[in-house]
Amino acid sequence: MADTAPGGLTRRTTKTIRATALAVALTGLLSTLSVGCSNVKELNYTPARMDPEPARTKTKQVSSNLLEMAGIKGKVTEPGPSVTRCREYGDDLFSMSHPWSVYDITDEQVDTGITNLRTALNENGWKITKDGKANSQAQDAEIYAENNAEQFALHVTGSKKSATGNPMLLFKVVSKCFKAESATALDGEY
Repeated sequence: MADTAPGGLTRRTTKTIRATALAVALTGLLSTLSVGCSNVKELNYTPARMDPEPARTKTKQVSSNLLEMAGIKGKVTEPGPSVTRCREYGDDLFSMSHPWSVYDITDEQVDTGITNLRTALNENGWKITKDGKANSQAQDAEIYAENNAEQFALHVTGSKKSATGNPMLLFKVVSKCFKAESATALDGEY
C-alpha cells in the first residue's frame, strides 16, 4: 500500500508524469532526427567514384560522340558541362549537365541529324526511350535516350527555321550521380 501512503501517491505520480514527459520529448526528438534522415533518398544504382574534373572530361567526350553520331557540320555552342549536386542522395554526390547545340545549319541538316541519331544511338549502347514530336506549337522532332553503361541520358530536339529562330539541334546531356572523394571536393564547382 505504498501508493496510498501519505505523499507516496503524489511522489509516484510526479515521477510518472516526468518520465512520460521525458519519453514524449525523446520520441519527438528521435522522430525529428529520423525524418531528417529519411530526406536522404536511396539511389537504385551504385554511383561511380569520380571527381568533378574527370566527370567533366567524360561528359565532354559523350557530347563529342553524340555530335559525331549526328553526322552534320555546323557551329557548336561553347559552354561546357556543369556540376549539379545530388543533395537529396548525399552531400558527396553530383551529376553533370551539358546543354549545347549545333547551329548555323539548314532544315535538311536538322532532319539528317535526327535520322542519323535514331540509327547511331541504338548501335552505340543507347536505348531510345522516346522518339516523336515535342509537346510544343512547333512540334519539333525530339529523342530521349539513356546509356546505362556510360551512365548518361540524352534529350535532343531538332528545331527547324521559324519566325523566332534558326535551325539547330539542341542537346541536353545529363549524367547519373557520381560519388566525389568528399563533399568538400564539390565546393566551388559550377
